[in-house]
Amino acid sequence: MTSTPVDALAESSADSPVTLRAVDAPGQPDVTPELEDLYRGFEAELLVPLWTEIGGLMPPHPRSSAVPHVWTWDRLVRLAERAGRIVPVGRGGERRAIALANPGLGGRPFATPTLWAAIQYLMPGEDAPEHRHTQHAFRFVVEGSGVWTVVGGDPVPMNRGDFLPQAGWNWHAHHNATDRPMAWIDGLDIPFQYLTEAQFFEFGRDEISEAERVTPERSRSERLWGYPGLRPVGVGHTTPGSPLLSYKWEHTDRALADQLVLEKDGHAATVEPGHAAVRYTNPADGTDVLPTLRAEFHRVARGAETVPVRETGSSVYQVFDGSGTVTVGDRTWSVTRGDLFVVPSWEPFSVRSEAGPSDSDSGALDLFRFGDAPVFEALKLHRTAKDNA
Repeated sequence: MTSTPVDALAESSADSPVTLRAVDAPGQPDVTPELEDLYRGFEAELLVPLWTEIGGLMPPHPRSSAVPHVWTWDRLVRLAERAGRIVPVGRGGERRAIALANPGLGGRPFATPTLWAAIQYLMPGEDAPEHRHTQHAFRFVVEGSGVWTVVGGDPVPMNRGDFLPQAGWNWHAHHNATDRPMAWIDGLDIPFQYLTEAQFFEFGRDEISEAERVTPERSRSERLWGYPGLRPVGVGHTTPGSPLLSYKWEHTDRALADQLVLEKDGHAATVEPGHAAVRYTNPADGTDVLPTLRAEFHRVARGAETVPVRETGSSVYQVFDGSGTVTVGDRTWSVTRGDLFVVPSWEPFSVRSEAGPSDSDSGALDLFRFGDAPVFEALKLHRTAKDNA
């Protein structure tokens, strides 16, 4: 058996992507010529010893590469309007969608390491062509109406406050049936599927049929699945994600309002004093609406302040109505209707509602939230803690 000369090891390690440095630090081996020579051998063979990396690989708690950040809705809409005038929708770009790029993620179009969020903008009379992808997706409307998303041939109306989930690998297109542009937010698990190298994409038809280019008040999915507590007996559901393609604002609003009234009457109904919340669920089995994404709606009464909470996994919030103060980690912002912000993994998060009748239909701070909790729960990695507990 022959050994590789030290000079050859040094030469072969020169082009290695692995770089190791011997340091004089507690818990590290003594810095000697022998240690340096050992590290050059590791580099040449693409090896990394745990003792040089354990602090980064196994920290005492999550340290997200994403950072807390807020995007102002007014600025997003102004830029989307400009894009609407100069950027076409069609094959190539597919969608006039403008993604939030977290400043901690190196310019990638990711809101967090697992979540994509974007503002999408469709001009009057415009169509977004049909396609499908394995990424799970949804649309949430903070203002406006007039666009129908056509999922599997089913035209679904989009109106203020509506939440529209769409599981992966379903054909879908959009058409604007009005003389006004419309903007909404898209949420997808693109970064998660990108990281796991599991994504697929396929082009569909360039144009939907005239039979699909209609504007029903209710979609077929809502007429079948949109009744609280009632499941159609004659229709099964085995595909991933919710078969209900639109969760109407009127139902969400009423549920939140009733929680706060019940709390006022002395009944257990809210998450904490002045904080009502609901989760969008699959009517077929009660699970999350999408396999990798959880969506919720929170209402915080004027003057109420939530207890700081930490969770594994990340979330994106959009202010649906009202105003308030948001604290994420060591950052605090004032937010108002439409603003979006990110809560990275294990960063403490709390809000204080400053909303009232002048800036909120409900008189409270209303927040739409989506996150990656189903992934963490499936992997038994979900954890939550209250900072004052």
